[in-house]
Amino acid sequence: MLVAAAVCPCPPLLVPEVAAGAAPELDAARTACTDALGVLAASRPDLLVVVGPAEQSGRGTHPEGATGSFAGFGVDLSVRLGRPDAAGQSPASAGRALPTSLAVAAWLLERAGWSDAPVEGLGVGEPLETERCLRVGEEIGARAGRVALLVMGDASACRTLKAPGYLDERAEGFDAEVARALGTADLAALKALDASLAYELKAAGRAPWQILAGAAEGAGLGGALLHEDAPYGVGYLVAAWS
Repeated sequence: MLVAAAVCPCPPLLVPEVAAGAAPELDAARTACTDALGVLAASRPDLLVVVGPAEQSGRGTHPEGATGSFAGFGVDLSVRLGRPDAAGQSPASAGRALPTSLAVAAWLLERAGWSDAPVEGLGVGEPLETERCLRVGEEIGARAGRVALLVMGDASACRTLKAPGYLDERAEGFDAEVARALGTADLAALKALDASLAYELKAAGRAPWQILAGAAEGAGLGGALLHEDAPYGVGYLVAAWS
């Protein structure tokens, strides 16, 4: 059963080495992410599953010990998913790098000193339909007696003229509803998110959030919104469920 969840944004800029001189602009988001991970640790999970958006090459499962890199962003920095003393990658996963969202998650877990439970990663594609997301979430929730989720994903990328997706007047309302749903653990609202609208607004977190909704069905968790901002025209949300 799902006993706790943390929702974090997944921009590479969360990593100070990538953000360089702009790093202080996301200090509040980093602090909120650390607080959310603290909620996961306090839940004493048997298993932590990290879910994040991924391109085709990064979709599917990633075992503990899988590695990722920020070399594509001009930074010589590698990360490893999970506990420092965990076994390395399985032969089947050797050479398969973590998608960016899971690399950011690995960095957050390393920064927080995660050692509380085994970790597994799951990269999901933007097109994953709602019903499939919910089923995947239910399957994750049944994986162990006490399951925790770290859910990576950004809200809309259309909040300003200079945003990656340019300005879309629908973006602010979409993000506000997602923030409300994540802050109150409103499963019905998360399930009802419009996948087509999320795609148009470049909201990479839609599928991971709906996987969370599937995993949390019947768990009786409450939510708290820890951070909400839209630097660079992209919605960044941090929430904790317990």
